[in-house]
Amino acid sequence: MPKFHENFLLGRLKLRQLRLLTAIADEGTVLKGSQALNIAQPAATKSIKELEDALGVQLFDRSSRGVTPTDFGKVLIKHAKLILTQLRHAGEELQSLEEGLSGRVHVGTLLAASTSLLPRALARLREQRPGIAVAVAEGTIDRLMPGLRTGDIDIVLGRLPEYREREGLKQDVLYLDTVSIMVRAGHPLTQRASLTLADLVDQAWVMPPQQTSLRRQIDHAFRHEGLEPPHDTIESVSILTNHGLLMNTDMIAAMPHLVGAGQAGLAILPVALEGASSRIGATTHAHVELSAAARYFMDIIHEVASEIRDELGQARP
Repeated sequence: MPKFHENFLLGRLKLRQLRLLTAIADEGTVLKGSQALNIAQPAATKSIKELEDALGVQLFDRSSRGVTPTDFGKVLIKHAKLILTQLRHAGEELQSLEEGLSGRVHVGTLLAASTSLLPRALARLREQRPGIAVAVAEGTIDRLMPGLRTGDIDIVLGRLPEYREREGLKQDVLYLDTVSIMVRAGHPLTQRASLTLADLVDQAWVMPPQQTSLRRQIDHAFRHEGLEPPHDTIESVSILTNHGLLMNTDMIAAMPHLVGAGQAGLAILPVALEGASSRIGATTHAHVELSAAARYFMDIIHEVASEIRDELGQARP
């Protein structure tokens, strides 16, 4: 029988140790991790040492700068976070049964969902279930997906990850969105009778970061026309920053159509980006059941997505 079988772990792991383990990993030192849980540092050090002795492995490498998880530690921390997330979900569902639907939903949002899908869904949730609290984190796929995998985030909304980023995740396609090239109203380019991508190569651009699938599609669109992608760029996924740059300069930006069309004072240039379209949807952990609150929010997301599809004249993907 393998050493680390289920009964071996059940007999040695305590939930308070798993909570402490994740806190230390998040904070980077035993002192800060113990402070986050209001535990004395000596007691925290003793608890981790007892856990290491019980398992027969070292979970952290210690140095003067703090602690770093070993390979054993990384595996246990990953599963500890999922266990604690499921316990949180259990508590929320028990609370909901006792006093009506409540709880907390942690949502990650990518640029494509930040101006239409998510705000409309949040507004409806507040109307129907004000007892459900929501925490929103905005970022790129490479920043949000690790939180989804560890259970820190329940749902990520926006452009769906590419194939290489889907392992262990469940995707739900909600609607399709194109990419538009945006400038401020009154920009000199809006006065041109005709425009092509070649006319835009030497312009100053606001672009999504290099590691995003949207940026790869934009670069591909230029190369499809035999052009090198623009070099004069500022990389940003902040809606406020992008809007401010466009309104106060002659820069141009490529952004999801629904994002650009919803920004006051901006105009769309009549230039197509070949192949630059995206599936907008919800991504969840494939092996972690959503809490009752998160499931309710997902139902609302589907309602809003259906309305957006109708507005765009789309069938269900």
